[in-house]
Amino acid sequence: MISRLDSMGLNGVEGYAVSVECFISSGLPVFEVVGLPDAAVKEARERVRAAIKNSGFKFPVSRITLNLAPANTKKYGTFYDLPILLGILAASDVCKLPKEKTVFLGELSLEGRLRPVQGVLPMAIAARKLGFTTLYVPAENAKEATLAEGLTVIPVTCVAQLIAHLRGEELIMPEAQWIPEEYEAELLDFADVKGQENAKRALEIAAAGGHNVLMIGPPGSGKSMLAKRLPSILPDMTKDESLEVTKIHSIMGMLPSEAPLVRQRPFRSPHHTISPAGLTGGGTIPRPGEISIAHKGVLFLDELPEFRKEVLEVMRQPLEDGVVTISRASGAASFPSQFQLVCAMNPCRCGWYGDPSGRCVCSQLSVRQYLSKISGPLLDRIDIILEVPALNFEKLQNRAQPEASAEIKQRVNTARLVQQNRFAGMRCRCNADMKTRELRQCCELDEGCVALMKQAFDALGLTARSYDRIRKVARTIADLEGSQNIQPEHIAEAIQYRTYQFNDG
Repeated sequence: MISRLDSMGLNGVEGYAVSVECFISSGLPVFEVVGLPDAAVKEARERVRAAIKNSGFKFPVSRITLNLAPANTKKYGTFYDLPILLGILAASDVCKLPKEKTVFLGELSLEGRLRPVQGVLPMAIAARKLGFTTLYVPAENAKEATLAEGLTVIPVTCVAQLIAHLRGEELIMPEAQWIPEEYEAELLDFADVKGQENAKRALEIAAAGGHNVLMIGPPGSGKSMLAKRLPSILPDMTKDESLEVTKIHSIMGMLPSEAPLVRQRPFRSPHHTISPAGLTGGGTIPRPGEISIAHKGVLFLDELPEFRKEVLEVMRQPLEDGVVTISRASGAASFPSQFQLVCAMNPCRCGWYGDPSGRCVCSQLSVRQYLSKISGPLLDRIDIILEVPALNFEKLQNRAQPEASAEIKQRVNTARLVQQNRFAGMRCRCNADMKTRELRQCCELDEGCVALMKQAFDALGLTARSYDRIRKVARTIADLEGSQNIQPEHIAEAIQYRTYQFNDG
C-alpha cells in the first residue's frame, strides 16, 4: 500500500512544501526514511513506532519506506513526526487522509501526544501562499499558526484524537483567529536619566531616522543607561514588521504559546565573548544569529573594543544590505538583518582619557592601540558618533524632571510619518535606508549646505560613505524640525556627530 500527504520544510525564514510518501510492502521488517533526512528526522522512526503502539494501533510488521520529497533538499527538525505517522496509518488503512489541500506538522512523544515545534509561523505563511487550506499542528502552536490568516488551523493534542477526527468519529474544532489584546509595554524611561541632553538629542535623531550610533565616554557616564532606553522612543512596529520579527523568533523557539506575536521592537545585547557565528548566524543547519534576532530592533554592543575584531568585521555587509546569507555545503540560507546598531565604549583602556580630573593613566600609544581596535570601515557605517561626558554633582542633584520617553516618541513618530509618506512605493522604510537614488531625490543641498559640506569633507577627511551618512542624518534633523528642505544648520548638527578623532590618541 502507498500513501501520500503534505508537510513543510524550512530554508532560512521561508517555508517550502515537502511531500511525505509512504510505501508498505511485504518482506523483512524494515523502517527506512529517505530524502536527505538529518539525525532528528531519522530518530522519528522510534518516536513514531512507540506513538502508534501507545495510541492503541498496530504497527505494521512489514517493509516500510518513507520518502521526503524533494529528495535533493536536506530535511531537518522534528515536525515530520506527525506526517510520517499518518503516512504509515493511512497506508495501513487505519484512517483516510483529508481530500482538501492539507499540511501536517508536529513532534510526537513516545506516548502519542503532540509537542510544540519551532518555525510554525513561516511554514504556515508559506502553506497559505502555496494554496493549502488546512493546517494540522500541535495545540500549543495553534495560536501562532492562525497569524498566517486564510488557513483553517486544527489544534491536535494526541494521535488518538487526530485519528478519531479523520475517521469522522469526533471532530476537532478549528482554532479561532488569535487577536492580540491591548497592552502597555513596560519600558525603561528617559525620565530616569539626569543631564546628558546632547546624548538624548542624538538618540532622538537616531530613533527618528533609524541611524546607527556609537557613544564614547568614561565609566558611569550613562552610556548603557541611555542605550537601554532607546526602545522606549522607537516607533511602534507595523503589522508586517511584527510578522517578520515573529517568524525569526518562531524559528528560534522564543515565542510564548499564549502570546505568539512580537509587538515590541527587539533589544539584543550580546556579551563580548560572542563568536562570529553567534552574531551573524551559522551552524551545520544555518540558524539566525543575534543580528537577525534584532531585526527591526536594536543591537546593543557594550564595551565595543572588547569584542574580537573578526566578530565586528562580519557586521559590515549586513549593515549595508540588511540581510545575511549563510552558505554551507548543504546549501545557503538568508536571514533578514535590518537592525539599528548602538555601541558604547570608553575613550581608553582605563576609561578616563580626556577627563578634566586628569585621572587617566594610559599612554598615548595605549590610547591609540585601544581606539584602533575599531576599524575605519566599521566606523564609516555608523551615522552618529557622540561623546557622553561624566556628570558633575550639580547635574546629579538637579531636581528638574527630565523629559519623558512618551514626549520624545511623539516627535519621533511625527518624523517617521513624514518618511513613510516620502518613501511610499519605494524600498526604504526610513532615512537610514536610503540608497543613491533616494539620496539624489530627497537630500538635495543648496549652495550654503554644499559649502559647509566641502569644508567638513576637507577638514575631517571624510569618505564618500561618510558624506552620504551626514546627508541622511541631516535629512532626519530636518524632518524633526518640520522642514521640507535641508538647511545649513541641519548639516552643521549632522557634521558634529562625525567629529570625534580616533587617531589623535
